[in-house]
Amino acid sequence: MYLNTHTYYSFKYGTMSCEELLIEAQNNDIDRFVLTDINSTAACLNFVRLSIKHKIEPILGIDFRNGVAQQFIGIAKNNQGYFELNRFLSGFLHSGDPIPEKAPYFSHAFIIYPFAQYDGRKLKKNEFIGISPEHINRLRFSPYAHLIQDKMVILQTVTFRNKKDFNAHRLLRAIDNNTLLSKLPETEEGSFSHQMLPKKELLTLYGDYPSIIKNTEKLLNSCSIHFDFGDEQEHKNQKNYTHSEHEDFKKICKLCYKGLRYRYPEITEAIKTRLKTELKVIREKSFIAYFLINWDIVSFARRQGFFYVGRGSGANSIVAYLLRITDVDPIDLDLYFERFINLYRKNPPDFDIDFSWTDREDITAYIFKRFKNVALLATYSTFQLRAVIRELGKVFGLPAHEIEKIAEGKPKQDYYSQLVIKYSHLIQGFPSHLSIHAGGILISEKHIHYFSATDLPPKGYPTTHFDMVIAEDVGLYKFDILSQRGLGKIKDTLSLVKENKPEEPDIDIHDLNRFKKDEAVKSLLRQGKAIGCFYVESPAMRMLLKKLEADDYLGLVAASSIIRPGVAKSGMMREYILRFKNPERRKEAHPTLLSIMPETYGVMVYQEDVIKVAHYFAGLTLAEADVLRRGMSGKFRSRDEFQKAKDQYFSNCKAKGYTYAESAEIWRQIESFAGYAFSKGHSASYAVESYQSLFLKAYYPLEYMVATINNFGGFYRTELYVHEARMHGAEISPSLRQRQRCHD
Repeated sequence: MYLNTHTYYSFKYGTMSCEELLIEAQNNDIDRFVLTDINSTAACLNFVRLSIKHKIEPILGIDFRNGVAQQFIGIAKNNQGYFELNRFLSGFLHSGDPIPEKAPYFSHAFIIYPFAQYDGRKLKKNEFIGISPEHINRLRFSPYAHLIQDKMVILQTVTFRNKKDFNAHRLLRAIDNNTLLSKLPETEEGSFSHQMLPKKELLTLYGDYPSIIKNTEKLLNSCSIHFDFGDEQEHKNQKNYTHSEHEDFKKICKLCYKGLRYRYPEITEAIKTRLKTELKVIREKSFIAYFLINWDIVSFARRQGFFYVGRGSGANSIVAYLLRITDVDPIDLDLYFERFINLYRKNPPDFDIDFSWTDREDITAYIFKRFKNVALLATYSTFQLRAVIRELGKVFGLPAHEIEKIAEGKPKQDYYSQLVIKYSHLIQGFPSHLSIHAGGILISEKHIHYFSATDLPPKGYPTTHFDMVIAEDVGLYKFDILSQRGLGKIKDTLSLVKENKPEEPDIDIHDLNRFKKDEAVKSLLRQGKAIGCFYVESPAMRMLLKKLEADDYLGLVAASSIIRPGVAKSGMMREYILRFKNPERRKEAHPTLLSIMPETYGVMVYQEDVIKVAHYFAGLTLAEADVLRRGMSGKFRSRDEFQKAKDQYFSNCKAKGYTYAESAEIWRQIESFAGYAFSKGHSASYAVESYQSLFLKAYYPLEYMVATINNFGGFYRTELYVHEARMHGAEISPSLRQRQRCHD
């Protein structure tokens, strides 16, 4: 019976999460209703996903408003109607034009106009008039009532649960209007009556108008929305790179066998077997187009002379290595493909590709030009506690020094300070507005408006209303196009070397085997002389390299992961160093963990180790172990699936005969480090760029330090890099401006 309900994704207006809105519906005996956030579809897909758990039939729509002035409500009859509404809303979000008073005709969507705006005009087939409880009495005296007997429906808006929600709403409206609460116009607020009533109570209000109830029920029964969630869903990304899956497979095979000749001097049976196995799984999981699209992107980058690094768990794939998406040899490092893609793993693959900070915009423009149905992925900027305290302090008119005291946790015990604290904790975590994911791009088979309306931020590219977690839930996996300054340093160094030393042969910066064997590079590693070098220049990393005295690839790969906060927090970084340097110490490792992770002496160093320990130590299935590994990232920690996997871990450990103390200690190690650790392939990808940087610094230190300064450095201030350049024999000349200042 509810055709107009809001979550807090009606930004700075609504006050409930999807879950809270669904619970409110259950508490009021409502088994189907329409979600219609204000000019937003951010909550829609998650609402549909959660509705299954709450046994509620979801219906989707949009509350079209100019500011807070409601124009009309659109309700999708089906998925096609949802697409029509998204397309219509997106046009106004892109242009910034006001939404008109009258809606166009939608073939698969209903339109509800508020009764107060009805002027007696003839309504289209899909149009209705919404009668709110406060307008029932006005209806009795309306000259139009007899004209719209079959067109009237219940319109009880839902935005709040109680007075506390309503107060929070008013505060949000004051923040949005940048005004004192005392000066907030009533026209900028919703009505306190916009709450969900029990079904019987709502129907009683309309008891004198059974036709209104009947029309509402008929409209609701005409609507149905469906999206695939869960294990059996197909991915929604672009299905084929060429014209068919068969042609895609022929192309990827051809490219891989061409890549074999580039990557391997000797093509062994192990390499051939690994390639065939991966291709079989990639084909079975329908991810061929995903690989080929990434290949297309990096091929364009190479044609343009752009440098890039493919990293993440994608480095576990020999297919990715042969397609030159990554520069990590998974055979050399014994990286298992199943960490990236396996038949048990529910979530889709994910390549992270770094480009120079000067090149990423060109790559993004290419993707939008090259492919159809492309959109940037959104994130939600949420209200953080200290920021909310400051905003509410201003809303209540408190002086700046008092606001700062509250933010510092030293509030006065007066009425308004306590209100600020109370409502800051309530609003904390609410979404404030949409933002853009650091590098996520979607390339879908269907138009993106089948899933979401889109905004058009300053970057100038359509951006979804949902984030990466919801994208994965519905089967859309992202392409991560990221940027960093380290690649700019490499690119500029090579240009300077070519300019300064034209007689030298071109440097193949992808010749990792050469760099790994180079004694000058090994010496820099052992001594931690890595100022300016990607990922290994921080004081902590240089100290770790000195302690380990590691000068080989595997040592650097491990160091890249154990330096992460979680490993240090768990105490396992110190333990790894001790076991690395003292073979006797390795005997103290838990026998099962040592057998699982002999290369790292029984210490969890990589994300894959979580899966190994959960599977071999605790007996979880690979699917359960991967849920556990993903849950540790924080994005899924609140999900029911993660809690089930955690419970299963302890249950299995008990069944295997481990003591609780033993199981809890291993769990502590998993939990403390897994949210920060890298996959082994990711660490290896970072190590590749570290080797490239170290090689250039070892043989072309002046060119490398100039490039570092020109790309605005890295971990340290520019002054340190200038000093480092001087240490390598550079003559530092002041700029023209500095010379002029000295002369004056």
